[in-house]
Amino acid sequence: MVSRRGFFKSIAKPLRQSEEEETPLLIRPPYGRGESLFQSECPSCESQACVTSCDEKIIFIDKDTKTPTLTFAKNGCTFCDECAIACEKDVLQLEEEESSEPYLNAIFKISLEACVAHHGVICNACKEPCIDNAILFNGMFNPVIDNEMCTACGFCISRCPTQAISYRVIPQEEILLN
Repeated sequence: MVSRRGFFKSIAKPLRQSEEEETPLLIRPPYGRGESLFQSECPSCESQACVTSCDEKIIFIDKDTKTPTLTFAKNGCTFCDECAIACEKDVLQLEEEESSEPYLNAIFKISLEACVAHHGVICNACKEPCIDNAILFNGMFNPVIDNEMCTACGFCISRCPTQAISYRVIPQEEILLN
C-alpha cells in the first residue's frame, strides 16, 4: 500500500519534471556580508564553526566552492544567530540595528501545477510550519507566498508532500543594496 505522501509525490513528479528548472546559486547562511567574503574567507576556514553551531543541521560546506550553504531537505532556519556568533572570519555578522530583519538570499514560490491545494485538495502542510505567516490562502485553496513577509526560512519546503515549493537564489549584494 502506498502512503499518502508517497501518492502525492508520485503524481507531482511528472508535473515538476515538465517545469523549467533553474540551477540555483548557493543559499547562504543568514547575516552574510556579501558573496565576495564567502568566496575569499570561507575556503580557508578550518573550524567550520557555522556548520557545527547550527541546531537545525541545515548548514553544510559545498564541496565545489568550500563555502557554507543551506539545505532545506529536513528543516529550516530559525535565525537563532548561532552561526553568526560562531563565525571566526566575520563573514556572518549580526546587524547592530535591532530594526533590521534577518533574511536569506532566496525568494520562494509555489508551483500551481504541483500543489495539490491548487487542484482542490485540502492541504495546508506548508502553512503550518511558516514562522512568518507568509503563506496565505485565497479561500480554502490556492496558497500563495507573500514575499514581503517571507524571510525564506525554508521550513515549508520539507513539509510540502508534493515538493511544490521551490526557490530562486538572489545574489546577496542585491539584497544588501535594498
